[in-house]
Amino acid sequence: MLILAIETSCDETAAALFRSEPSSGSGEIVAEKIASQIETHAPFGGVVPEIASREHLAALPAMVDAVLDEADFRWDDLDAIAVTAGPGLMGALLVGVSFAKAAGIAYGIPVIPIHHMEGHLLAPGLSGALPEFPFITLLVSGGHTMLVRVNGIGCYEVVGQTLDDAAGECFDKSARLLGLPYPGGPEISRMAMDGDPRRFKLPRPLLNRDNLNFSFSGLKTAVMYAVREAGEMDKQTRCDMAAGIEGAIAEVLIRKSIKACEMHHAPRLVIAGGVAANLCLREMLMDLALQSEIRVYMPELKHCTDNAAMIAYAALQRIQAGLSYPDDWDVNPRWSLAV
Repeated sequence: MLILAIETSCDETAAALFRSEPSSGSGEIVAEKIASQIETHAPFGGVVPEIASREHLAALPAMVDAVLDEADFRWDDLDAIAVTAGPGLMGALLVGVSFAKAAGIAYGIPVIPIHHMEGHLLAPGLSGALPEFPFITLLVSGGHTMLVRVNGIGCYEVVGQTLDDAAGECFDKSARLLGLPYPGGPEISRMAMDGDPRRFKLPRPLLNRDNLNFSFSGLKTAVMYAVREAGEMDKQTRCDMAAGIEGAIAEVLIRKSIKACEMHHAPRLVIAGGVAANLCLREMLMDLALQSEIRVYMPELKHCTDNAAMIAYAALQRIQAGLSYPDDWDVNPRWSLAV
């Protein structure tokens, strides 16, 4: 089976070809392309939806052609098209879905709508077998921070989620307070390497509460006050603050994830999404794996951020599981993962 996948939910345009055997549930990435819009949105300090849509419209057709040419395949060789249908920015999603549906009609190829977060959730399977069900997934991507109990393909139970700012939003807003460019996560991570995480006493919101929810708005506020109190900040002060922010976010994410594994008797933990590329978080998780019975699974760094390969892999898993979708499906910018 040959699947063409398209991802245009936010600020990355991506296309991939995935070849697989549905009976085995595995396969290989034949070709993939990703075009980031970071430089376009950086002057605005965040993603501008209308600009994102236009960038997708300009990049996607040529990108799909390039993927097919690289793999030496034609449209007639495809068995399915998988496309992100939500959640995400409405205009951005419409670009990918409209392109996929038009191609499906033109070439008689079935089009499969895929939940963006399901793609992230299953992304570790691109580099190895998925964990045995059930397992817990920490999803930290853009405006999403949630803990999901995965009981099977298509069977997801959200057991914890953010009540306000997500981890990625906290990184971006804290970086802005430090005078760092967008996107904030990579910049804070870079500066944190030379910082002392113990210098600033930053809170760990909801860490000791008897639930699995997150809240990062209080941490952002604490950073704002710490920046004000610090006054003129030299480079070392910024590095120390960055290390403190990164450490606080990572500790909350990890300890809540451990609690979720214990509460749900699932000693297997997947971390996925853009924040899963944070090296501090990945190192702390690997230490966790060595010190406990919890096994940790992570995607390769290149498949942590938005990509089309994970969308193709999710489509394959749904095909193998015999899951269907309504004929009248359309984009859904607020599509719930728990169905």
